[in-house]
Parts: sequence; structure tokens; C-alpha cells
Amino acid sequence: MIVMSIAGVDPSAGAGIYADLKTFQAIGVYGTGIVTALTAQNPYKFFSASPVLPEYIEEQMDSVLDSYEVEFIKTGMLYSPEIIKLVSKKIKEYDLKAVVDPVMVATSSGNLTKEDIADAFNKYLLPNSILTTPNIAEAEKLTKFEIKTKEDAFKASKRIVCNNIITGGHLDGLNTINIDGEITTIKQELIKTDNLHGTGCNLSSAIVAYLAKNNELDTSIIKALNYVYEGIKNGNYGTLIAKI
Repeated sequence: MIVMSIAGVDPSAGAGIYADLKTFQAIGVYGTGIVTALTAQNPYKFFSASPVLPEYIEEQMDSVLDSYEVEFIKTGMLYSPEIIKLVSKKIKEYDLKAVVDPVMVATSSGNLTKEDIADAFNKYLLPNSILTTPNIAEAEKLTKFEIKTKEDAFKASKRIVCNNIITGGHLDGLNTINIDGEITTIKQELIKTDNLHGTGCNLSSAIVAYLAKNNELDTSIIKALNYVYEGIKNGNYGTLIAKI
């Protein structure tokens, strides 16, 4: 079972490709990684980002897919509309099933993208994806709709152009899941902690890992939510071996 992360590099290894690869390994799948950008950041502060040329991102993808059979991928920080368009093109070319973490702002409050790329996500990438996993702030950017309540999250989920889970870290732990137009919720206890860096990365990569292990989409989401919850509670994703 081989999966792929297309994302940026976080040198602190709490988010981005390094975090994705650790999650893939913990759940028991082999992870490959396509680098879209280098960043200087840590769990508490974001410094800068330097994107990789789109042509080199394409060559990375082609080199891996030339040798490995990959069905499920996740995307993280894509940095620019040009990179989003490229990744969307490669998804169609290789018939990949993509889970999109629409990364725009780091947990440490740094802007991770060159510009507002929500329109590019909506136009190019989400229509070619099986799921997107925005947090509240990202869902607001994707839908141009303010989310303050459970009802707002329901309305926003209907405006997103593919299956989605709007994560509930900023909505009292209430995760809003919309699969094929059917909306359900899963509420999780909020844990008071500073160990939140990279939680979105770990959620999307865990979903991909569970999908690769032949779980249905709804089951993969539930298992991934539990995986992330345990990671937050234990304070270390790197040593968390999934038993779900």
C-alpha cells in the first residue's frame, strides 16, 4: 500500500511532509513525499516560505509515479494557484484519489500562501478531489461565509464543491462531515494543550492511510479523527502506533 503526500517541508517536523510520513508509517502504509515548498517555522512561530518551481514539482510526481502504483494522495501546502493547477492536472493524468487539506495559514499564525488561493482550490482542485478537510477559517475562505454556529457549519459544508469535513477545533469540538450531500456530525472533547501544531496535516494523511487500507471514506474519517485525538492527548504523533 503506497500513498503520497504533496506538501511543504516543516523543519520542526510537526507539520507538512515530515508529519505526513510519520502518520503513514504509524498506520502501516508506505508514504512518498512531493515537496512543494520549504518553510522556516516551528510550533510557535512562522518565519518564511520558499516555493519549489512547478516544473520540478511535476518532475518529482512523475518520477515517483513512474515506479510506484499510487491510488490515494493528500495535498497540503500548495502555495500558489500555479501549483494548484499543476497538481489538479496530475491528479487527472494519473487518476489519483485526492484528499485536500486546503492549507492557507499555519497553526503558528503565519500566512503559508503567496496570495489568497481559495478561488484556485474551488476552481481547479476540489472538483477533482474525493474530500477536503478545512478548519473553520479555511472553510470560511473557501465559501466566503462566516461560521459561528453548528447551523453555519452545515450551510458552509453545502457550499464546498466536494465531500468535506469541517473540523471542529474552533467550534467546540464539533466536526461537520458532508459525504455525498449527507451531513453528519462527530463531537470530540476539546483537550487543553499547546500540542496542536500539524493536526490538520495528520488528519488528512491519516484519512489517506486508512483509505489505502481498504476502509470506506466515512470509516476512514472516523478512524483518522480518533488517531488525531489520541495524538493530541498523548502529545506525540511520531511514536503513536495506530491500533484502530
